[in-house]
Amino acid sequence: MTTGTTTATATATRMHTIPRMDMATTTRTDMGTTTTTTTIIRMAGPTPPTPTVTDPVPPWLRLVWLASPALPIGAFSYSEGLEAAVEHGWVQDDVSAAAWLTQQLHLLARGDLAAIAHGVQAWRDQDEPMLRDLADWLSRTRDGAEARLQSEQMGQSLLAWLRPQGMASPAQLALLADCTVGHPPPYALVMALALSTIDVPIEQALQAQAFGWAENQVQAALKAVPLGQAAGQRVLTALATAIPQAVAQALATPPTGRQVFAPRLSILAARHETQYSRLFRS
Repeated sequence: MTTGTTTATATATRMHTIPRMDMATTTRTDMGTTTTTTTIIRMAGPTPPTPTVTDPVPPWLRLVWLASPALPIGAFSYSEGLEAAVEHGWVQDDVSAAAWLTQQLHLLARGDLAAIAHGVQAWRDQDEPMLRDLADWLSRTRDGAEARLQSEQMGQSLLAWLRPQGMASPAQLALLADCTVGHPPPYALVMALALSTIDVPIEQALQAQAFGWAENQVQAALKAVPLGQAAGQRVLTALATAIPQAVAQALATPPTGRQVFAPRLSILAARHETQYSRLFRS
């Protein structure tokens, strides 16, 4: 038999991010026995923050992955003029191959490596005008059919790899498409987007990219000259030694200072288009 019910309410102090709680105390007396029950009621409060989604792949592994010859973008199929240089007798052994590729590296530094550096910063700053200017520059400075093919094919392949990785946001991918309306995205612009999502300094990103380029070019030299494995490693050593200076040059190059003017290389590329025997697409 219930003789009476008494309810008392006390409200807890509400802090900035602590949801308000009410305490309800109920006392019941049955057959001479008194039972007291205290219930804490959680009231509506601020929504807790959504946990940050982090990349399960460490930054340095992402960096190595993007520089790897195993990245499925077809870089191995382009010699970038080396095969034509071999055909014309300008590259004959590991010494001449190292000299040729070192010149290529410094051309890359003041051109596409500098463009990647500017692109990484522009993606991180969400600098849309800079990204549009960069896309236009990369399109206009491909001075031959093979160079344009390489930029567009590798750009499309890298974008196909990048989409399911979850590294770039939908907004970034939409901006990339908007910057390249009417033509495939240039490789350097897509690579800059991928690198911008990795928490590493731009200098390290460029060093990894330069070494990845060097590995591909040495592999091309092994087949085109041809060279042995030991000779190939000597060429790679020469290029690795030159990479820090090339990266420093790329970082010091302003957007108005980028240029890829190389008449002899352009002539070789044009001749390679009709070269009778070819292993590579450039």
